[in-house]
Amino acid sequence: MGFSIGTAGGDMGGPRGAIRGYGDKVEGSTFNLKVVLRLLKFIRPYWRQMAVAFVAMIISSGLTLLIPYFIKVAIDQPITNGDLDGLNQITLVILASFALLYVTSVLQSYWLSWVGQRALADLRGELFRHLQRLSLGYHDKNIIGVTISRVISDVAVINQLLSEGLIMLIGDTLLLGGIIVIMLSMSVELALLTFSVLPLMVIATAIFARHAKVAFRKTRARIAAVVGDLAENLSGMRVIQAFAQEDTSLERFDEANRANRDANIEAVSLSFVFLPTVEFLGMLATGIVLWFGGLAIVDGSLTLGVVVAFLAYVTRFFQPIQELSQLYTTMQAAMAGGERVLNLLDTVPEVADKPDAQAIPPLEGRVEMRDVSFAYKDDVEVLHDINMVIEPGQTVALVGPTGAGKSSIANLIARFYEVTDGAVLIDGHDVRDVTQHSLRQQMGLVSQDPFLFYGTIADNIRFGQPDADDDAVEAAARLANVHEFVESLPEQYETRVLEDAANLSVGQRQLISIARAVLADPRILIMDEATSSVDMVTEALIQDALDQLLHDRTAIVIAHRLSTIINADLICVIQDGRIIEQGKHQDLLANEGLYYQLYQRQFVNAMN
Repeated sequence: MGFSIGTAGGDMGGPRGAIRGYGDKVEGSTFNLKVVLRLLKFIRPYWRQMAVAFVAMIISSGLTLLIPYFIKVAIDQPITNGDLDGLNQITLVILASFALLYVTSVLQSYWLSWVGQRALADLRGELFRHLQRLSLGYHDKNIIGVTISRVISDVAVINQLLSEGLIMLIGDTLLLGGIIVIMLSMSVELALLTFSVLPLMVIATAIFARHAKVAFRKTRARIAAVVGDLAENLSGMRVIQAFAQEDTSLERFDEANRANRDANIEAVSLSFVFLPTVEFLGMLATGIVLWFGGLAIVDGSLTLGVVVAFLAYVTRFFQPIQELSQLYTTMQAAMAGGERVLNLLDTVPEVADKPDAQAIPPLEGRVEMRDVSFAYKDDVEVLHDINMVIEPGQTVALVGPTGAGKSSIANLIARFYEVTDGAVLIDGHDVRDVTQHSLRQQMGLVSQDPFLFYGTIADNIRFGQPDADDDAVEAAARLANVHEFVESLPEQYETRVLEDAANLSVGQRQLISIARAVLADPRILIMDEATSSVDMVTEALIQDALDQLLHDRTAIVIAHRLSTIINADLICVIQDGRIIEQGKHQDLLANEGLYYQLYQRQFVNAMN
């Protein structure tokens, strides 16, 4: 046993990263109107641009229907009659129609892309805002790679349906209806002969739809598994290399990657079979028009212009069917992605502000835990009847074995989690009655494993006070004993911190995180004092910086160092989720309880 911190994961009984499996389902409805209607709200702000695209689509569809008819008129009248002026006129009409078709197609494509990219950004922004509102409990239970897949991959395929897909659905439906009407108006007999291939088309589409429903949903699940496994392996690369488990990790990733490959091959294979089937039926219909249309021309029941127009309409008739079949595959993926995205957006934060929550006034720093019990899971309680009072300006050290519940107490004070029973009060205010933002604005955190963001050292120091000027940043760095180190760097405070702060030592990261807390000037400080992984010189710098930081503010310290414990105003000894001893250092030693045992094992033995 030792004076050590138990992480949230430790209190829960194991690391989240050990959980394999992503919980994705491949079942679901082919088309869910509720999902589509909810997602359409991200298109609604751009209804004017969508209206322009819709009008362009209507004009484009109308011209697509008219051009073959104009060709029919040209053949049957001016060409047949030798009317050169009439031929010039109809040719100009056809050329103008092609030009207008080009313009409307460009407008449609441009505005659909314009709306799509903005809706895409809005949806991702909404997801990110919601992820920030979700409590730490959600992030503890969900693999980061899968969440990234929701924000990136699923949102992208949803955008394809919302922007281009819906317009394509309407346009192709109108085009099909118009072609059917025109073909029937020109020749009922030839139209019915052409439509004779439709039963085969219906059968092929039904078979495709049945298999595509599962196949395309499976691709969404498998890509989420790949992203999840990749993110986990990249995060744990140091451990993988330290234990020489590259081959094991590669095998595990290859397994997920192969499953994703096979799912995509299965889905794409369906399209590769279905699309040639549509093309074949289109060629069959063309052959029918040529044969029976040719016979009709010979016996004089149809004109050449009608047959030529029919051939053009047959080509256009099967083109929207192909597009609609491709849209169906997009819809399958979008439905799966939409359900997952909406499930994420519908996830209710475990910690949420009450509708009438008020901003907490400037804090004095009195903290009280009153009969507090807490469980990460409903059936696994990790804290039991915790009662503790910390007066303003006091430093309280939490000590005890790993997994005893020390971190859970600190997390409840910051309201990262909600108490199961009892109450946490700050200056007499129940933390559940005030806004989280106002509470945490007056709190600071120095963690055992300091996290620095990608950016400059100055950016990281002013993270809690983004408007702080350079002088304030430097003053905080001086107080945290990191100024001299930063000044020694070629770019000084503009030195970029690499991902995972790979260009900084643990001690340097800790000093920068202390400077960040100094600049934020919190009234209540939660601190996991971590100096065990640094050299003696850096340890002395950190300790001096911590002494400066702790001065005249309420501090909850998950204690590792003897000096912090000895100087604490109150020591709480935690075991199995209960406070079993409270008092000052000498009083607890005199009691010869658990604190005395831990002290003897860790500190007295270390000095012998």
